[in-house]
Amino acid sequence: MSSYDFTQADFNAVYEGGELLPGAAIRSVPWDIGEVQPAVVEMERAGRFRGAVLDVGCGPGDNAAFLAGRGHRVTAVDAASAAIEMARERTKGFDIEFAVVDATILDGFEGCFDSVLDSALYHTLDPVGRHSYLAALHRATRPRAMLSMLCFADVPGGMPTPLSVPEFDLRSALAAAHWDVTYFSLGAFYGVATSMEKFFEKAGTHPELDEKGRTRLPVWLVHADRLDAEAAAS
Repeated sequence: MSSYDFTQADFNAVYEGGELLPGAAIRSVPWDIGEVQPAVVEMERAGRFRGAVLDVGCGPGDNAAFLAGRGHRVTAVDAASAAIEMARERTKGFDIEFAVVDATILDGFEGCFDSVLDSALYHTLDPVGRHSYLAALHRATRPRAMLSMLCFADVPGGMPTPLSVPEFDLRSALAAAHWDVTYFSLGAFYGVATSMEKFFEKAGTHPELDEKGRTRLPVWLVHADRLDAEAAAS
């Protein structure tokens, strides 16, 4: 098990070429594969995005660019200002609204979105932050909104805890925040293998590599539909 406290990660430092955590030097942004995550492509093909789309924790912007390129109206937010700067530069020519926003609050976005993409954000939060985040997503979305998630899975070969999440914990958290899970399966999240060699060594994790030499880490692929809070309580 890793001794790193992931809730103290400095994501601005990651995008500026620093350390993710003390003693966890990186060579590049670990999740920046320079293209959309394959699982996001499959989610889009499955019709998981409609209306106003929120890409929360958008990182370098490749997922947002893919969705915008498919004709979706996308707002992309991240708490790291350096990530937003990178995303704006990378996605020039795409009609995307960007903002530096705390995802556990989402002030100013009440009732704005019909669909949400969370590509590897939830698992970076501590338990209190996860609760606040799911409640914020509920406030920021409209009735019948859809949430699509990629969350590190607590399974053999996956990321160490607390960065990986057990299935029961994720299902329970979503239900408590009035999100009805309609699909739950194992999938893959791709990253840059060479950027976190020291981290993986210290964590005792040996991730699978794909044919391109990228890390292939197990994630939960989750589809959830927004429930009306009052109806859920009755």
